[in-house]
Amino acid sequence: MRITCPNCGERDRREFYYQGEAVALARPDVDAGPAAWDDYLHNRDNPAGDTSDLWFHEAGCRAWLVVKRNTVTHAVHSAELAGKAKT
Repeated sequence: MRITCPNCGERDRREFYYQGEAVALARPDVDAGPAAWDDYLHNRDNPAGDTSDLWFHEAGCRAWLVVKRNTVTHAVHSAELAGKAKT
């Protein structure tokens, strides 16, 4: 898979670190039970199809990117700086 970094151009995905979905998770209340914290820390959706993910260009410019891609076809639709992204 190739990701086009807005700063560095097209690069192999091995230059990037995958962080997860580019959405804010609702943090449980401090007094929430162990099951709520376990779900918050460990469980994520694993959708088949189009996603918006957060990637860190670790071996390049060290920018955080929002990458829109398809998890079935591995097609990358776009990549933009996380600070400018509209998710």
